[in-house]
Amino acid sequence: MEWSRTTRPVWRARSRRESASIAEPAGALSIAGPKRWVAREGVRGAELVAVDSGANMNFDRLRHMAERAQIGENREALLAVTIPDRLGVFQDLCLALGDHPVTESNCRYSSSDAAHVFIGVGLSGAAMERERMMEGLRRADFTVVDMSGNEMAKIHVRFMVGGRATRRGERLFRFEFPERRGALARFLERVSGRRNISLFHYRNHGAAFGLVLAGLEVPATDSHELEQFLEDLGFPWVDETENPATGLFLV
Repeated sequence: MEWSRTTRPVWRARSRRESASIAEPAGALSIAGPKRWVAREGVRGAELVAVDSGANMNFDRLRHMAERAQIGENREALLAVTIPDRLGVFQDLCLALGDHPVTESNCRYSSSDAAHVFIGVGLSGAAMERERMMEGLRRADFTVVDMSGNEMAKIHVRFMVGGRATRRGERLFRFEFPERRGALARFLERVSGRRNISLFHYRNHGAAFGLVLAGLEVPATDSHELEQFLEDLGFPWVDETENPATGLFLV
């Protein structure tokens, strides 16, 4: 998006839909910063300039940013919905969503009584729209968890639903590593050389770092050694074992 001066005493941000301009991350930041500052300080009538650059954009990164932008602009919600195992339940779910379009749907059988659905729902961008939609689902007796702000769900789980396995002592970790030649191979060599990998998901986003979700088998008496092992790896990591998306879709 880019800034456009108007005759009114306020500034208006033209969206990428209006200007047909696609910003790289740094270019988008140069616009997001002034937008937030203006909103926070209540600035009126000021002349502001932002450089909207897009040279460092490629299709992989654009795909990733487009997915995130839909959620950030409140135009899509990612939900985990638990549905009972009975005839006609998917139709009931769609009816409970009302006029909201389904953007994606992944279902995984959970038990003889229920199933978990990872579902994307289109929104108009209105304030509180997501909360009202979720409340409508709950009134229809569906259990729903908002995954729109869940990093593991957005980056990994939405592309993995369909496989579930229970491994004894499995811990799930989300890693970041530099996206350069041989980095993934070295990461796997260092991990698999010392730990059994029970789950692995990597997706290239065209960015300067790679994102990996890995399951590692860890004996219950090995927690201290695990902490040291993770520190020795030298990659930023987050323990996702207790993430609600883990229990609903991966174990």
